[in-house]
Amino acid sequence: MSGLLPVAEALGRILSSVSRPVEAERLGIAAAAGRTLAEPVAALRTQPPFPASAMDGYAVRGADLAGIPARLRLVGTSAAGHGYAGRVGPGEAVRIFTGAPVPEGADVILIQENAEAEGDTVTAREGVSAGRFVRPAGLDFREGDALLQAGESLDARRLALAAAAGHAEVAVRRRPRVAILATGDELVAPGAPVAWDQIVASNALALAALARAAGADPIDLGIAGDSLPALEDAIRRAREVRADLFVTLGGASVGDHDLVQSTLAREGLELGFWRVALRPGKPLMHGRLGEMLVIGLPGNPVSAIVCGMLFVVPAIRALVGDPRAGADRDEPATLGRDLPANDGRADYMRARLDTAPDRLPVAHPEARQDSSMLSVLGQAEALLVRPPHAPAAKAGESCRILRLDRSIL
Repeated sequence: MSGLLPVAEALGRILSSVSRPVEAERLGIAAAAGRTLAEPVAALRTQPPFPASAMDGYAVRGADLAGIPARLRLVGTSAAGHGYAGRVGPGEAVRIFTGAPVPEGADVILIQENAEAEGDTVTAREGVSAGRFVRPAGLDFREGDALLQAGESLDARRLALAAAAGHAEVAVRRRPRVAILATGDELVAPGAPVAWDQIVASNALALAALARAAGADPIDLGIAGDSLPALEDAIRRAREVRADLFVTLGGASVGDHDLVQSTLAREGLELGFWRVALRPGKPLMHGRLGEMLVIGLPGNPVSAIVCGMLFVVPAIRALVGDPRAGADRDEPATLGRDLPANDGRADYMRARLDTAPDRLPVAHPEARQDSSMLSVLGQAEALLVRPPHAPAAKAGESCRILRLDRSIL
C-alpha cells in the first residue's frame, strides 16, 4: 500500500535508531538474574577442579581388578567436601561418593552395586575399564575458557554457569527506562468511576508488563487528556525521568483529536516514520526526541499490544545490547482452516493452537479479528503471520506463527 512502511523495514528503522546500548553496571551475581551481559564471561576457575567420582562406590586402581573376584583393603573415605588426602596403593580401596575427589593413585570407580564390603575388605564382583565413572578435572570448563558473550541474557542456566565459573559479580546493562503514556479523554484508570462514554485504560498495563519482561523498568506516566497542555506536561515528565524510550498509546494518527504527533513535533520530534503496512496497528509512529527514542502505538488494545510485541520489545532488547534483538521468532505451523487472499498489509491474526508431539502445531485463526477485542487476544495462543498479498490458503497448508507464550520475548 502506498505510503505504508513494510513491517520489517519499520522494525529495522527502529533498531537502527538505537545508536548504542544503555550504560553498564556491575551487580552481585544474585542481583543480576534476568539482566543482559555487557561484557563476556570467562571462567575464573576449572570445573571440576579435581578428578571427581560420577557414582557412589569405591575408588580403586584398575590394575587391581585384573582378576575377578578381587579382594581389596578399605583404607578410607572420600565424600563431597571431605576428600581423602592419602594415596591409593596396590590392593587398596577408598569408599567414595558422587562428586567427591578421586584420591591419587586411583583411576577407576568400582560402583557399589558391583562390590561387597565386609569390615575392611571390599570384594569386586565385576571388572571396570580404565577411567570408568571418573570425571576428569576440567570436564565442564577450564580457567580462561570463554563461557558467555556480551548481549546474552542471564537466565537461570547462564546465571548458574557464571556463578560456577567463579564470578561473584558481573557487568550487565542497566535496565532501560521506558516511560509509558496513555492518551485520550475517554480513558479512566482501573478502579476509578467510569462514565457512560468512557472505558478503562488497559494498554499501559500490558505495555508495562511487556517492557518489564524484556528487561526494562517501566515508568507509568498515567493518562493524558486530549489537550496540548496535558500532552506537553507528559512529555516534560518523560524527559525528567530521563526515559530511554517514550511509548505513547493512542492519538498518533492525524484526526482532530489525535494530538500526540503534532505535540511531539512542537517539542522537537525528529519523525522517523508513521503508518505501517500492518494489521492490527497501521497508525504506528517512530522518532527521536533528543536522546529519547519515541514509539507511538495505536489506541486500540489489540493493536497496541501486538505492536508492543513486534516493535517495543525488540527496541528494548536493542537498548540492552542484545545482538538478536531483531531476529525472526516465528516458527512453522499448519493452517487449520481456509483463508482468503490477503491485501497489502501483513496480517497478525489471533489464533488457537492444536498441538501434538509428532507433528507441527495446527493454527486455527479466530473468526473475529477486530482490533478492539481483548477477549480474543487473551484466549489466543499464537499470532498467525500472513505476509502482504498472500494468496488464498487452504486448511492443511503451511503457515508461520508467533507463539504468544514464548516467541515474543
